[in-house]
Amino acid sequence: MDRPGFMASLVAGGIAGVSVDLILFPLDTIKTRLQSPQGFHKAGGFHGIYAGVPSAAIGSFPNAAAFFITYEYVKWFLHTDSSSYLTPMKHMLAASAGEVVACLIRVPSEVVKQRAQVSASTRTFQIFSNILYEEGIQGLYRGYKSTVLRELGCLWNDSNGPMARACCWTSPPPAPTPRAVPGRYFSCWVESTDSFFFGPVSLMGVLKSFSLPSFKSKALWSWRQDHVVDSWQSAVCGAFAGGFAAAVTTPLDVAKTRIMLAKAGSSTASGNVLSALHRVWRSQGLAGLFAGVFPRITAISLGGFIFLGTYDQTHSLLLEVGRKSS
Repeated sequence: MDRPGFMASLVAGGIAGVSVDLILFPLDTIKTRLQSPQGFHKAGGFHGIYAGVPSAAIGSFPNAAAFFITYEYVKWFLHTDSSSYLTPMKHMLAASAGEVVACLIRVPSEVVKQRAQVSASTRTFQIFSNILYEEGIQGLYRGYKSTVLRELGCLWNDSNGPMARACCWTSPPPAPTPRAVPGRYFSCWVESTDSFFFGPVSLMGVLKSFSLPSFKSKALWSWRQDHVVDSWQSAVCGAFAGGFAAAVTTPLDVAKTRIMLAKAGSSTASGNVLSALHRVWRSQGLAGLFAGVFPRITAISLGGFIFLGTYDQTHSLLLEVGRKSS
């Protein structure tokens, strides 16, 4: 990707990610309070649903940038021929590396945000200061492992099925191939082997709308109508796949929330994911493991549409401004 296109995509992706974070923040607050150990009503109910939004707003753009830059570098490092059957694996490995690096920014922001969401009367900066005073930098990275597991779980979910691999080659690639959108959505247009589709995921970890499971529905839809799926059809497939991935990985999201909200020094605060899941299972059963699943599914499904619209408009505007100034 040329430098102007790279920068336009990076900025547009960051703006789109911030937009999704802010628009869907109330859903994230409701999800967090449903998953909190004190229960929805004691955690604040429907009051102060924008508590913690400064943390999300500040961390969203650098989080998206960290993912995008890491993804592009690893993809370049693992360079393969565009027609190689290893191309999907290259993109998946690059995206996985991007997730790991982006979580270095996302997790501290997520810890502060979630504690603010269940303590609406306490200011975000005060919560940040308290964490540093009581636990140090390590406290800001509580739940890092569970967050990475959740993100990679969404990314790799159902990615190894034969249809997922085959649909990348369902028809010959046109020239030129569609513009690739960088960031943290993942999809593969069925008409091209080299047009993987990325865009930033918000700090909520909810934007998995264009994950590889959408391959199957897109390939089927394309086959039934005898032509390549349109953009809106791809968005629908992505929203469906994202919702499915969100539902499947909800227990990991619950574990992450419990670990981040646990009192310092408690056994849950140690960050053991399996231990956190076991405690939830013993106290609340299956309902506890899937607490907040509906707000999570809704946020991910809606997030894909919001992101695409914001990204496309911003990216086009930035390219137009760049052409006029050159």
